[in-house]
Amino acid sequence: MIVRKIVESKNIQQILTVKPGDTVMVAAEILSKNRIGAVVVSSDGKTLEGILSERDIVKTIGVAGAGCLQQAVSTLMTSKVMHCALDDTSESVMERMTEGRFRHMPVMEEGEMVALISIGDVVKARISEIESENSALTGMISNSW
Repeated sequence: MIVRKIVESKNIQQILTVKPGDTVMVAAEILSKNRIGAVVVSSDGKTLEGILSERDIVKTIGVAGAGCLQQAVSTLMTSKVMHCALDDTSESVMERMTEGRFRHMPVMEEGEMVALISIGDVVKARISEIESENSALTGMISNSW
């Protein structure tokens, strides 16, 4: 399955973003309110400047304390963000996410973000794909008897 199909199947198409100068508290409120694990950092909502995850926030609170919530998102965000394209396969995306130990990946097209997918989205797509293949194989075996 390709990423395009994963994006099309998502119920929520909106990419939630924060600006690099927003406080970590603002980002944490967005994560909590929307029950999501990461938010994209972008000045204009289209250009990928970084990503900030709940893990980033918790790790920093554990080291620096709650005062980090007043820092700018740009101080905690991951700025070297791995991304994918609409025509990438779910297998390649899953492999990169697993190897990199991250759970969210922006989808880019012509230099602009078009979606954000999670490892859950990718796993769901792979399971669906495997179930379809299994059903097709079962049908072929049943019809050959």
